Amino acid sequence: MSRRKPILLIDESDESLKAVDLLKLSGIEYVEYDIKKFEDSCCDGLPTTDAPSLFAIEGAFKGIEKINEYISNRSNTDSDLESESAYW
Repeated sequence: MSRRKPILLIDESDESLKAVDLLKLSGIEYVEYDIKKFEDSCCDGLPTTDAPSLFAIEGAFKGIEKINEYISNRSNTDSDLESESAYW
């Protein structure tokens, strides 16, 4: 079973751009969703979610500081571990 990729919700803010850069530099694969696309397509926005936010098997990480903590913690653990209950 392959590892589930974290989902990064972004907008046009500088913090979102920084989150993208941090994840790329760390080599973490992720799926990127622009909050604006939710507004334009189906859901009329995500009112309770701020960008940037990262949703991963390990939990939800809102804001650049928490995303940075996720990257630091992930680099200190075995990133090949997979939770059998990890369904997105």
